[in-house]
Amino acid sequence: MPRNIHDADKASYRKAIYSGTFDPITNGHLDIISRAANIFDEVIIAVAKSERKGPMFSPEDRVKFAKAATSHLKNVRVEGFDTLLVDFATEQGVNTIIRGLRAVSDFEYELQMGYANSSINDKLETLYLMPTLENAFVSSTIVREIIRFDGKFQHLIPKEVLECM
Repeated sequence: MPRNIHDADKASYRKAIYSGTFDPITNGHLDIISRAANIFDEVIIAVAKSERKGPMFSPEDRVKFAKAATSHLKNVRVEGFDTLLVDFATEQGVNTIIRGLRAVSDFEYELQMGYANSSINDKLETLYLMPTLENAFVSSTIVREIIRFDGKFQHLIPKEVLECM
């Protein structure tokens, strides 16, 4: 929490977590992050270690990329984590999870995850945001596939991430 918040203001201080593997962080992610930063006082970008998914980039690199991509957003901070999201949210004092929805197929998965999270912690709320139309097709999976085949991907990720790669 920023140091300049007075005790009387703490009750109205609104924090949210936007979690994912961010392998790598894309313009679609940044779209959701920017919009969440306009809604909440603080947004925590929670970068999941997710070894099970076999990420292309190391957890440290993914945290570095996310920090670089969001450095212009003063109320956003980036943290790596390797626990259940519910436990991380509790540890951070957060009751709102941000999730992005690009298509109906995302909705089914995200709805299940939201229900699972609230079954563990009934104080958790999940807020679903849709990216702008220009970012609706962008996913880390697509970006990784283009990178693997040495294709043009630069327009799909923040320029700050390109500088870190």
